[in-house]
Amino acid sequence: MSDSNGSNGNAESPIEASHEKHEYSDIKTDNQQQFDRADHDAMRKSSVVAMTDNVTGEIKNPLSGISKAELMADVERFAEVNDLMDEVELLKKGALVAQNPGDFENLAELDEEDRAHLRIEITNRWRHPKALYITIILNSIAAAIQGWDQEGANGATLSWPNDFGISDMTTGKGHCTIPTPPGQISCAGRSWLIGFVNSCPYIAIAVFTAWISDPINNLCGRRGTIFIGAIFSFLAPIGSATTQTWWEFAICRVLLGVGMGLKEVTVPIYSAENAPAVIRGGLVMSWQMWTAFGIFLGTAANLAVYSVGPIAWRLQIGSAFIPAVPVLLGIWFCPESPRWYLKKNKVKKAFNSLVRLRNSRLQAARDVYYIKAQLDFEEALKLAKGLGTHDNFFIRFYELFTIPRIRRATQASGIVMIAQQMCGINIIAFYSALIFVQAGFTEEAALFVSFGFGLTNFLFAFPAVWTIDTFGRRSLLIFTFPNMAWSLLTAGLCFLIKPDTSQAHIGAVAAFVFVFAAFYSPGEGPVPFTYSAEVFPLSHREVGMSWAVATNNFWASVLSISLPAILRAFTSAGTFGFYAGLNVVAFFMILFFLPETKQRTLEELDYVFGVTTRRHAGFVLKEQIPWWTRHYVLRKKGEPEPKLYHFSNVTTYEPAVIKKHLESNAGLKE
Repeated sequence: MSDSNGSNGNAESPIEASHEKHEYSDIKTDNQQQFDRADHDAMRKSSVVAMTDNVTGEIKNPLSGISKAELMADVERFAEVNDLMDEVELLKKGALVAQNPGDFENLAELDEEDRAHLRIEITNRWRHPKALYITIILNSIAAAIQGWDQEGANGATLSWPNDFGISDMTTGKGHCTIPTPPGQISCAGRSWLIGFVNSCPYIAIAVFTAWISDPINNLCGRRGTIFIGAIFSFLAPIGSATTQTWWEFAICRVLLGVGMGLKEVTVPIYSAENAPAVIRGGLVMSWQMWTAFGIFLGTAANLAVYSVGPIAWRLQIGSAFIPAVPVLLGIWFCPESPRWYLKKNKVKKAFNSLVRLRNSRLQAARDVYYIKAQLDFEEALKLAKGLGTHDNFFIRFYELFTIPRIRRATQASGIVMIAQQMCGINIIAFYSALIFVQAGFTEEAALFVSFGFGLTNFLFAFPAVWTIDTFGRRSLLIFTFPNMAWSLLTAGLCFLIKPDTSQAHIGAVAAFVFVFAAFYSPGEGPVPFTYSAEVFPLSHREVGMSWAVATNNFWASVLSISLPAILRAFTSAGTFGFYAGLNVVAFFMILFFLPETKQRTLEELDYVFGVTTRRHAGFVLKEQIPWWTRHYVLRKKGEPEPKLYHFSNVTTYEPAVIKKHLESNAGLKE
């Protein structure tokens, strides 16, 4: 395990020791002393190959194949070099559970209390310590900041351009309602300028903040990075509300982007690294769900101050500082990410964090040893490829596109992040008030429709808490994207109902915008940040998430800059139809190129992304789609669904299988 400077540290890794050194003559029998090193080296080599080019789709437990005597000796050395000798017996039990996750009922070393905690992990997967949920709540509030900032700008766009003398409000024929003085910016130029100012946070994230998140995370940890981001999120809205020119406003929005970017990169990673695998998706998706809640609060604040006069837009923008306060005050009371501690070779601190985040010390011991074992395989992968220790940001960035396992994660995270902008959600989130006003709505009606959108977006995110870890990330996207396409297209067509003969277009547009939000919220809403936070190995997690967030915000800035001009050229109906078509494109990208990650530990995903893109796409085309057709269209039942991945004694429980095992072996009844 490498320390922060890329050195090998003062401890030999447990798996490296177990796989490469077997000179434990003081505890080994004569037969054990004759252990065949060649076989062990072959096992180690095959594991590395599985992660880089996983032809069989098998996901393996790195502790499999190690004898009990070797495992116990390695645990003792692991405890000694990491100042955990007081916990050595607990670590031994944890290692045995990690090695045989489905057979813990038959491990003689465990007592009934140990088994009870492990059973609860299966039968009551949402039962976890307060420290874990407090961490997720603080992360959720950090997400709400993003949504409130975003929606405050949405409502304020109706007023601030006029205050700063750059309004582009148009008549139905596309002519400025405010004359352009000689020598001033044209109406079309004003549209681009408004788009630029609104996009400043997203440009700042894509160009700058996402990338500095990697070194800041490395230096300050997850909590420290979130704290720094919260400082900017506290000060920037207040500054924005007091600006007197459009360029001052733009500068404050750049500073807002610094805070937003640091949190966007770090909060999903922090949640993913703290959460147990069985509910990781449900907890990490709190980022999007509470971003949606922030959007809802922002729409409510917009309505609350709408009638106060010329300062309304300043209150709409400035009120976004409110949720930053509890994050600033509370983040240091949360445990630091155990995986960040392990990255720094601070194993004892990682164990102490896990003790706070798990129901029992046994589970903490199991997880710290198993995570360390998987991380050692990451090190073995790097050494096998001659890649060193990756202590250089530019090398790690280069390797996002050159190491096959990491390149596949980079591709997959890029797809879900681009798809979030392609789907059209942000044409509503960024500019719904402007779109509806230009379509003939009153300002008050436009704000009420935006409020309804925010409420729908938030409420329909809740189903994903339970479905994202059962149906899976990819399955949710495959279901929701076609439905987003038709509902957005229909909403666009409703704009064509002539307002001078009927007001039906207001209700029709609003209804289908709400339907679109209802399909978006449990699918493409929570998946991108959840997915991107988990797919990269620890060595490249920060720079990988930086890539994902920069990709997302680059296209968000393109959308934000271009949308006022697109609305002028395409009208609202054409704009909605254009993005409906992009939903169809995104659907096929996800279908063929996005691996499933549900209920796998972060380290086991090395094997998932060891499967080549060609093999994954071929499996979908030749096996999965034909099976779906036979099963759902032709209604031919009884044929088992084809599987791409095969699990070999991994620690993540398959609930139905393990529950059945427990019931048959221990008489367990839920």
